[in-house]
Amino acid sequence: MKFKIFITTIIALMIIMFGNLYAGDKCVNCSSSSPCQQCKLDGGVDNQKNRKKCENLGCKIVGTGSCSTAANVKVCNK
Repeated sequence: MKFKIFITTIIALMIIMFGNLYAGDKCVNCSSSSPCQQCKLDGGVDNQKNRKKCENLGCKIVGTGSCSTAANVKVCNK
């Protein structure tokens, strides 16, 4: 019984770790003169439509990267 619980726990942890690895959101970084520091890309896809949406929100795009989870990073919203 303890072995089943151990294996189940290991499998659950692996699913959580690999799920977070592939589920990472993608953002564009905005310049310091923009009203926000990052803009989240819809569906994590870097395309012209998503970049235009971010530009319309006032983001002057300077690069791409994963979205920050820090509380002090302001993200442009829709």
